[in-house]
Formats: sequence, C-alpha cells, structure tokens
Amino acid sequence: MKTIFDFIEEEEVKYQKPIDMEDGWSWSMREHLRRSFLYLNSQFEENNEDRNLRPNKNIVLPIMNIQYRTVDFDVKDIEIYVDKSDEYYKSLLIRKFHNKWALSNSIDTFIDDMIRSYSDYGGVLVRKTDKARPEVIELRSLAFCSQANILDYPFGIKHVLSPVELRRMKKWGQDAYGADMDIETLISLVREEEADEIEVYEVHGTMPVEWLGDDESLEEESEKDVQQIQIVAFYKDENNQAVGVTLFRKKEPVLPFKYLARDKIDNRALGRGGVEELFEAQIWTNWDEIKITEMLNSAAKTIHWSDDPKFKQKNNLNDVDNNEVLSLNQGNKIAQVDTYPRNLLVFNDSVERWQNQAQVTGSATDPLMGKEPTAGTPFKLYEAQQMEGKSMHRFRQGQVAEFLNEIYRDWIIPYLAKEVVKGDKFLSELDFNEMQQVSEQFVTNAANNRIKEEILKGNIVDKGMVESYKLIVKEKFSSSNRKFIEIMKDEFKDAKLQVMTNIAGKQKNLALLTDKLVNVLRQYIATPQIRQDPEMAKLLNTILESSGLSPIAFNPPPAALMAPAEGGKI
Repeated sequence: MKTIFDFIEEEEVKYQKPIDMEDGWSWSMREHLRRSFLYLNSQFEENNEDRNLRPNKNIVLPIMNIQYRTVDFDVKDIEIYVDKSDEYYKSLLIRKFHNKWALSNSIDTFIDDMIRSYSDYGGVLVRKTDKARPEVIELRSLAFCSQANILDYPFGIKHVLSPVELRRMKKWGQDAYGADMDIETLISLVREEEADEIEVYEVHGTMPVEWLGDDESLEEESEKDVQQIQIVAFYKDENNQAVGVTLFRKKEPVLPFKYLARDKIDNRALGRGGVEELFEAQIWTNWDEIKITEMLNSAAKTIHWSDDPKFKQKNNLNDVDNNEVLSLNQGNKIAQVDTYPRNLLVFNDSVERWQNQAQVTGSATDPLMGKEPTAGTPFKLYEAQQMEGKSMHRFRQGQVAEFLNEIYRDWIIPYLAKEVVKGDKFLSELDFNEMQQVSEQFVTNAANNRIKEEILKGNIVDKGMVESYKLIVKEKFSSSNRKFIEIMKDEFKDAKLQVMTNIAGKQKNLALLTDKLVNVLRQYIATPQIRQDPEMAKLLNTILESSGLSPIAFNPPPAALMAPAEGGKI
C-alpha cells in the first residue's frame, strides 16, 4: 500500500515536469516561479557566475515597482463597521480599535507581501494561522501541487528548518498528534548526517484515511479520502536511504488557505504574472546588451598592422617612447585596424524598442515612470495619460481588495470580535470628519448635562446661555485631534461586524479633483444666483455628476437650519 512518504516523492517528481497548455505550449509552474524570481533580481537563468561581457540590464524591476505602488493600499482604507442600524454609531470605535490592532500586528506588511506575490508570480496563497495575522506563502516553497488547480488537490509546502526552529513547533513530535518520532530523536539522526538543517514537508488536502493512522477515524471513514494535514520529515539511514517519519497528522475540517490568481489563464493554477509579461523583453534586452558589450570591447582595442618585417620585433606601440621616430622600408606600410562599432545604433534601437514594449505590456507609461513630458505637451493631455495609465492597475487593485475583504470576513473579523469585547483604552488621532462627528455628540451631551445641573439648582436656562456654553466646550474639545478612546468591556458583545475596503479614495486623481472643485467654487462666487434657477441648478447637478463630484455636497442647507438662533427660555 502506498504511504504518505511514497506520495510525496512521486508528487515531487511529477511537479518537475511541465503540463500541456495547448498544442505547442507546455508550462512548468516550478520553472515559471524560478524564472520570475531570477529576472526580478537581475539574474540569468544559467551561468550566473560568468558575468564576463554578460551585462544584465534589469528592465523588470522598475516596471514591477510601479505595479507595487499603484496596486497597493493601506490599512486605513479597510473600514470595519457595525452592520446594525441602531448600533452603527459604534463603527467609529471599532474602526479606531482596528487601526491600533492592525499596526501592532503588521497588517500593512501582510498587504505588501500579498500584493508582491500577486504581482510577481500571478497568484497569492494565504494561510490562516493561530495568530491574528494571516501568512502569505512563498510560492517557491511549494514542494508540489496541481499545476492546474492548487487548492482542489493535495499540495505540499517544503520547510527548511534549523533545530531551534523545529523545537518551536510544540505540537510536532507528540504521540497525541500522531507522531511516530519525537523532535529530539529526529534532530540527532539528521546531525549524524553532518547536516545543519532539517527538511520538513507540510501536506494539505484530501488523502486516504488510512494515512491518519487513527483507529477511530478508520472506523468512521472506512475506504474514504478525508481532508487532513500531514507533517513529515526525512532522514538517511546507515545505507544512505531516505526514511520518512511523521511529526504531526490530523483531520482538517476546513482548508485554512485562500488563493487569488492575477490575470486568469485557463487550465493553469497561476494567472499571468507581472514578471512573466516581461520575459521576452528581458531576454532580448540582455541579448542586445551582450552584443553591444562585445562590440564596445572590440572598439576599445587599438590594433595596428604592418608588412614591414622589422615591426614584428616591436608589436606593441606602448613600448614606443614619446617623440620616437619610426622608419619603414621603402614600399612597406603601417596602419590601424578599423574596429569602429558601426552596428551600435541598430542594437541601441533594438534595446529602446524592447524597453517600450515592456512598458506597454506592463502598463508602465512614461508619466508613471516619472519621465518628463516632451516639450509642448498640453498639461491636460499629460494628466489624462497618467490617469489612463493607472486604469489596469486599478482593476487589479479592486481584485486584491475584494480578496482581502474575504479574508477579513472569514478569519480576521471573528478574531477582532473576540478581542474587542475585552475592552481597551488607547490614544488615537481623529480626522476632520471624525472630529466633527464626535465633537457634535460631545458638545450636545455636555450641554444637556449643564442644563440638568442648572435646572436642579433652580436656575432659569435660556438658549443664548446654552449656545455660549457649547462654543466654549467645542473650542476646548477641538484644541487637539488626539483623543483617548475607551471601549467598555462587552460593549461589542452582540455587535455584527462587517468590512469594506474603500479604495475609491486611492483611485482619485487629487490634482484633477482639486481643479474641479476650484472651478465649481469660482462659479459659485461669480454667480451665486445659479442655485435659485431650477433649470440651471439641474444643469449644474448634471455637470457635477459627470465630473465625479456629489451634487449633495454642494446643496445649501435648508433655510430653517440657516436661520440665526433666537433668544428665549428652554
């Protein structure tokens, strides 16, 4: 009967072989990941030690840096809110709690790692952990998987661990978790091989129930494949044969992984990677640069020839003294060999064409690359080019944002819900809108308390006094936007939390938006009566909507709200 160890060895061999995508096109996931990693880091696919006359002009990295920046978003764009109308006011508290929690758990770094894997390789694999922060799996660490569909088939992750790292895995090597060898015994056996590192395979997927080695499972799931996790390692015996040992195994009711492909390709696990888009351009750019270097190497040499026999004795002009007179026999000649690189312009043109092709393929237009526009380019045209150049990156940013929402809904929000009910007090900064929202509630509450105090004292309270008190309280409250926020224990006990990654603000062109707002403001100042004409107001609202602005933001408040406060008793 096949064992888990036989399965791993067979799958590793299988993973080395490419799959057929179409007639004439075979693809290897392992080679795809390797090539992407090498090209991104200015390496050739082979003979990297030999750099003599082999320059590597990295055109991949600058374009990928643009993709990282334009697809990226921040923790502050992740909005946690209470999905209940009568408790929605608590959304500010949970949002601030989340920002503090995300900072302490490096969620920003997690997002960066996720975007890099997604952009570089064409896919990102994320694992739920026992800790708050999920883990982005380095795809090159996959020992094997289905090259057509990662999550629907068993896959293995290969860890290379030191003895110290292995000892940190407290559940590994325990009889209670199906181990057939303890950690210390494995370390001693590996050290006998004079090795400092232990290779450990972490395998997830639906596999034969017999591999669990659990009598109870065998009775319940006889002759069935079940979802499980297997942690195994190998050492070599006295005959130098690999021997497998199990360190951990158990059922896995839910696969703790999520996967997102970039630009999906049929029958392929990974989507189209950002580095992959530049494979051809990088290959031929390097080829051109190597040829250019060879030509320049030849052009750097000064070579002479002569048919005079006596010059054979002195064939290096470096041996000639300054102002020394050379003589030739009558009828003999001396001349310089022409080594001028006449084809240099052709190769330089080829390099430039491949560079342009790479920029087009990688959606890295000149404005995004930081290049100055050519003289005479209208500002509006340059601005439009910059916005259009980001359109593909915005599309992918939306994909990653929705994927992150799923991770939050399934993994992070349940964790946050358990943490926030414990209560907390922390210092936080409020933005302008938050200050407005909180100050109104704070001032109103303070004023009501003051009214109660005055009434209980038997004093008469008038509206003017209340408004004056509100101004004093508001001024004092608004002196700083740094406030201590306290969440009471069990305040969010039954709150239903939801998440929305709001990247709309990231996609705005702030310069263009400011220009629109200034134009609207000028029009308001020049013709204030425009809002009084229903037809003109309708036309203005249409213009605002077409410009991406909200007409509601420009509607004046109702007259009743604009009326001055009147004196009188409450």
